[in-house]
Amino acid sequence: MSDGDAPGSESTPAIHPLIRERRSLRAFRAESLDDAQLGALLEAARWAASCFNAQPWRFVVALRRDEEAFARLLSVLNEKNRAWAQHAGALVVSVAQRDFEASGKPNAHAWHDVGLAVAQLTLQAEALDLTVHQMAGFDKDAARRELEIPEGFDPVAVLAIAKPGDPADLPEDLRRREQAPRQRKALGEVAFHGRFGRGYQGGGGR
Repeated sequence: MSDGDAPGSESTPAIHPLIRERRSLRAFRAESLDDAQLGALLEAARWAASCFNAQPWRFVVALRRDEEAFARLLSVLNEKNRAWAQHAGALVVSVAQRDFEASGKPNAHAWHDVGLAVAQLTLQAEALDLTVHQMAGFDKDAARRELEIPEGFDPVAVLAIAKPGDPADLPEDLRRREQAPRQRKALGEVAFHGRFGRGYQGGGGR
């Protein structure tokens, strides 16, 4: 992977600070979110766009102060993620509805739309000075069982949401990852002009 320029550098277009400064942190202040904070995040997700306005997202949530529910969500994570996610202020499992309710036909865009809803939740969190770390490292069968997710719905990811903490509290390997510069592929590697593989350079391509 080649390193792209830092977001907002002189050689890249300016982007909104909520996007430019966002990071998937692991250092958390071990404080519960409150109902207003979690409600704002879920409301931001609720208003996402979706195919045919099907709104295939569902969220199973647990605030840190609800010890039983929080422990249940935490239990589905793999051991490495559990080590730091246990300090989150809330845990959320995103879930996708496989089929359209109106027709019963498969919704090929369900996971895309769940991701879009989570993106809006994440930016709302940034606006509230919170951080969101999305995780694929969890046991989907355990999530289905422990959270009673019915047939026709698939667990997608687990979100750890918190007030940012002190990276010095993390183990050394995680602290290095926390403080490393953000990296992304160069724009021309992921965006193409007119046809796949023709790297977009701005100004109508090359």
